[in-house]
Amino acid sequence: MSQYDSEEAPPLVVLCGPTGSGKTGLAVRLSQYWPVEVVSADSRQVYRGMDIGTAKATAEEQRLVRHHLIDIVDPDDDFSVADFIEQARVAINEIAQRGHRPLVVGGTGLYLRGLTQGLIDAPQADPVIRQRLHAQAEQQGRMALWQCLQQVDPVAAAAIHPNNIVRVVRALEVFELTGEPISSLQQRHGFSQRPYPSLKLGICPPREVLFERIVQRVDAMVDDGLFDEVEQLLARGLSPSGNALRTLGYREVVDCLAGKVNRDEAVEQIKTHTRQYAKRQLTWFRKDPEIIWVDSLREFATIHELIDKFYSDVH
Repeated sequence: MSQYDSEEAPPLVVLCGPTGSGKTGLAVRLSQYWPVEVVSADSRQVYRGMDIGTAKATAEEQRLVRHHLIDIVDPDDDFSVADFIEQARVAINEIAQRGHRPLVVGGTGLYLRGLTQGLIDAPQADPVIRQRLHAQAEQQGRMALWQCLQQVDPVAAAAIHPNNIVRVVRALEVFELTGEPISSLQQRHGFSQRPYPSLKLGICPPREVLFERIVQRVDAMVDDGLFDEVEQLLARGLSPSGNALRTLGYREVVDCLAGKVNRDEAVEQIKTHTRQYAKRQLTWFRKDPEIIWVDSLREFATIHELIDKFYSDVH
């Protein structure tokens, strides 16, 4: 018999934070103390064949701790936040039924917010509108499309980077389908649903340490064959301008292979863009007052105590 009641939502410990902060390593370490299984909350680790550049858990780490929502779709497939929530909830319930502890780990803020706080009541995707908006971005540039969003929904535009074409397109799509800014929907619904009792731990070492870890990780990715991985994806027929290969780390290599930059310049661009991305992740997560910030390298005793108390309080 499971330790969880079938009618009861299992408690979630969430490890969030910027790329390179040590979330995966911490999850493996926590498995020594609780029977955890990881539910990945990463919008790129869902793709098969994109292993090195997305910093997926290694084969050894996945042997030590079972991971879910990794390698579940092909890179040319669509995968939305709603898809993630649906599959994550299935995984969480199955983990709980085994008497194990679901541990949500990742840095995709919208995935984590949707899972722990619920989604707004927005319309489903419209393929025709999306195709037209993506074509517009290709023809006029991403900044031009973002400026369209700024005109109809300045609040959403202020929160979305112009290069985040997926979110820009979604916001414009919602406006076309409903006549209402997506920011208004978000404010009205307020992400008020709370499907699970949760403890959110923001994992982040000091900034200078984080940036050094990012540099070391990019170098390791290159040594492990990042350029070869991108060549293999292109050889499979993936569009270099498609969503998957516009991923951080992949788009710079695509530009290098196309002769736009040399190899050293591409590697430096990845490091710079990754540091910038980590800053944006921190900005996103710091808006959530429920997150408790800890340094996984120096505060493991505190992390252990927080999780132990959380589990004791909810059961």
